[in-house]
Amino acid sequence: MKKTLCIEGLDCAACAAELEEELSKIKGISSASVSFVAQKIFLEYESEEALAKAADAANRFEEVKVLPDENQAAAPAGGKTSLTIEGLDCAACAAELEEELSKIKGISSVSVSFVMQKIALEYADEEALAKAIAAANNFEEVKVLADGRGNVYAKNGEKDSGAAGERIVLKIENLHCAGCAAELEEILKKHEGLSGVSVDFVGQKIAFTAKDKAAVKKAIETADKFEKVHVLNAEEALGEGRNAEDTKKNAKKSAFAENKKQLIPIVFSAVFFLAGVLLAKLFDFTATRVISYACYAVAYFSVGRSVLVSTAKNIAKGRIFDENFLMTIASVGAVLLGDYAEGVAVMLLYQLGEWLQAVAVGSSRRSVTDLMALKSESANLVKTGENGEEETEIVAPEKLKVGDVVLVRAGEKIPCDGVVVSEKAALDTKSLTGEAEIRTLKTGEEALSGCINAGGVFRMRITKEYKDSAVKRILDLMENSTAQKAQSEKFITKFSRYYTPIVCISALAVAFLLPLIDVFKGASYFTNFARWTSAALNFLVISCPCALIISVPLTYFCGLGACAREGVLVKGSTYLDALAKAEIIALDKTGTLTKGDFSVTKVHENAPFTAREVLAFAAAAEKNSTHPLAKAFAAAGSAEEDAKAYAALSAEEIAGNGIKAALKDKAGNTYEVLCGKAAFLKNEGVDVTETQSVCTVVYVSVNGKFAGCAEIGDSLRPTAKSAIRELKETGVKKAVMLTGDSAGRAESVAKEAGLDEWRAGLLPDDKLRAAEELKKEGTLVYVGDGINDAPVMACADCAVSMGKLGAAAAVEASDLVLISDDLSALAEGRKTARKTQKIVKQNIAFSIFCKVAFLIGSIAGIIPLWLAVFADVGVMMLAVLNALRMSREGLAAAKDKEKA
Repeated sequence: MKKTLCIEGLDCAACAAELEEELSKIKGISSASVSFVAQKIFLEYESEEALAKAADAANRFEEVKVLPDENQAAAPAGGKTSLTIEGLDCAACAAELEEELSKIKGISSVSVSFVMQKIALEYADEEALAKAIAAANNFEEVKVLADGRGNVYAKNGEKDSGAAGERIVLKIENLHCAGCAAELEEILKKHEGLSGVSVDFVGQKIAFTAKDKAAVKKAIETADKFEKVHVLNAEEALGEGRNAEDTKKNAKKSAFAENKKQLIPIVFSAVFFLAGVLLAKLFDFTATRVISYACYAVAYFSVGRSVLVSTAKNIAKGRIFDENFLMTIASVGAVLLGDYAEGVAVMLLYQLGEWLQAVAVGSSRRSVTDLMALKSESANLVKTGENGEEETEIVAPEKLKVGDVVLVRAGEKIPCDGVVVSEKAALDTKSLTGEAEIRTLKTGEEALSGCINAGGVFRMRITKEYKDSAVKRILDLMENSTAQKAQSEKFITKFSRYYTPIVCISALAVAFLLPLIDVFKGASYFTNFARWTSAALNFLVISCPCALIISVPLTYFCGLGACAREGVLVKGSTYLDALAKAEIIALDKTGTLTKGDFSVTKVHENAPFTAREVLAFAAAAEKNSTHPLAKAFAAAGSAEEDAKAYAALSAEEIAGNGIKAALKDKAGNTYEVLCGKAAFLKNEGVDVTETQSVCTVVYVSVNGKFAGCAEIGDSLRPTAKSAIRELKETGVKKAVMLTGDSAGRAESVAKEAGLDEWRAGLLPDDKLRAAEELKKEGTLVYVGDGINDAPVMACADCAVSMGKLGAAAAVEASDLVLISDDLSALAEGRKTARKTQKIVKQNIAFSIFCKVAFLIGSIAGIIPLWLAVFADVGVMMLAVLNALRMSREGLAAAKDKEKA
């Protein structure tokens, strides 16, 4: 079970961490998370007794007070944002930056993603956010580019507000280094008419606010003339059309091409290194030895300059346990021991490994971020010109308003959610649902943003602004998915904090304590000092935990991307793990297992009422209801027209039971109408004659007299049975249906879908109790509509809503969102989650085994320094390549599905 306690009096982030640790020790509390910003405690507990103990412990902690439930709204709301950064060049640095930011007062939660180059923050106030941005900007070469609220930041961390104008984003290519990005940014900032300039090296974008079109044109010309940079969407930015071919060309650009500039010093160094080795081995003359040493020096400083500079900067800031420092000490130590070639080899192999890592991670990042290219960069707004004739204007999707009519041409993406106003439209929904299918829509049907027009030109009317549209929800979910870390990620982050210092201390022990063994044997302390020092240097090389702290988050990142291709949006890797571990699947019936398209199949009247009157009273009572059953009455025969004879004076929905309405006809007569379950009417004193049916039965009474009932049919989803079977094949022990429907209907659906159990006639509280019981049997995943099942979803280990992307409440309530109404997507998501978890375990086991093996080999004296570096780079690359299997296999599966 889950519970959120609102508190007051928690006055520092450090205290929050202390309280969190204290609460997690309470028996029966399986998870405790304390948010200083939100002044809330998020608990997962096993019993009410455990919850009471947790509340009591919180009340006794310093000045903290747990607010009663009725004062929940009194708790202050905290701020959240996602910072886009550049210059974070290693996973170990990401963990270090995360730890540093978490110490800032007012920052209650922080997650740094090396792969996405993002920092997710929860902050108490603007002052805390400003401190976090300043700290990030002061960390090595990191630069904060923008936050999630649309603010762009200058180099000093201040907001660059600039003048009013249109916000332009230029897509570019061939910007090869962060230094070049900074240089181009400085040039553009000097342009008149431009403000808020930000050059994103990672995203290969230039963002600015332009006063007019002339300023945009000048910026494009400047960017195009800067080194080899090319603006891909120049015509689009100027409002003159689209650069589809250039955009496709950029999409195909490889990660190798993006990083080829960084390869130049490596190749240059390798040439001089090999020259030095050959001169030293083939010729034994003083002159050749001097030339050989000179070649080593050129090779070392050409490839290691950046490492040496970073080491110096970090030492000045008091940061020593990073990979730059370790590689500097290892290489310099080898040189001091007289192993010049080995010293150069250490730096060369390290930089080669960093480059390979950048290519691999860049490839993965590209494959996943390509999924996020759902947004249309412009829309064709239909309006009336000055001469009274109709014309179209190209505008940004953010500028569209509800009621605007837009023109969607063939091949274009739908900019915002809306309804088709043309006779028909054909949409390719693959980018949203993962299914390569063409949907044909008629006038009045909903078209979701992000879908591609696969037919001719059509018009649609906007029903939701961009900020509320499906594509924006998808982008927000994917942007923030790296903030929710799985236990494995948290373990690796914590492990890296202790592993490196411990191994470095062990290196000192190897260098200065193990020589005592020679002393005990009667030899001199310095007899094998060079050997022990060399082993110590090996320890320093092997102490870098990159293989773990890169491959584990990268595996989850690729797993989240693979799920997105299947039409499953996961809010974080912690929920991916929960899906992988699921033992029990509980499902709602209506709209989940069944289509939710209800129709009245039969009406039973009770004299003196007629069947037509039964439907009319029911349709009038249910007129303002949002329940799916309400539509069935309106669509039955002449019920909708007959219901117009009655005006609703009042209507009250009784959750899980039915509706109570007061109606008035045109003659002034009033009627009290009840619609719902038989038990509901009986509790209201109505003498009901029950009907046995495999359909859903809705009973109707008028002024306390039983009027009759209607049988309402709803068919099983086509893929429901196969999806349940596939879920069981992946290790799910039990599939259970929880429904408020009748036992007869529940049993019928359960048998047809192949479920193990079913529980019928459940009210919301009954569903919650049932979910709590099921949770005791194993990890529980609940699949529902995300709106009416909020308590059950909060109880489940993983909550899934399906086909509700347009509903904010559904997205908020669930941990996973199935974009389509296809349950088979959940089965595919489960397979992906299990595969992700398997690769994570493989990488952790493989990396730790290799580290331990090489540490032992170093002490035994059988591992030279260059081999230790080579092995460390090799282990890292193997772990990364293993992680990338998720991305490659996901793409292959998507292509196979498209062919099928």
